[in-house]
Amino acid sequence: MYSDLPTTLTAPAREAAAITPSNETDLAAMSRAVYVGSTGDLAVTMAGGQPTVFRNVPAGAILPIRARRVLSDGTTAGDIVALW
Repeated sequence: MYSDLPTTLTAPAREAAAITPSNETDLAAMSRAVYVGSTGDLAVTMAGGQPTVFRNVPAGAILPIRARRVLSDGTTAGDIVALW
């Protein structure tokens, strides 16, 4: 019923993909949010190019961030999923 509606900034994510952190490879698409399944730090490159580390992210957290890359250096969190 709602699958044909356009995706807006306030709409829930329509796609998801597991992330393998990498210092060299961007995500397939800029994230709308990032799910963290296992507690730890999440090091990312934000949409604007700024490197940022989110410390002590709890398991099950959904961070509403526009990330272009999840970095392997500095990321200790696990079971990470990009949401689009």
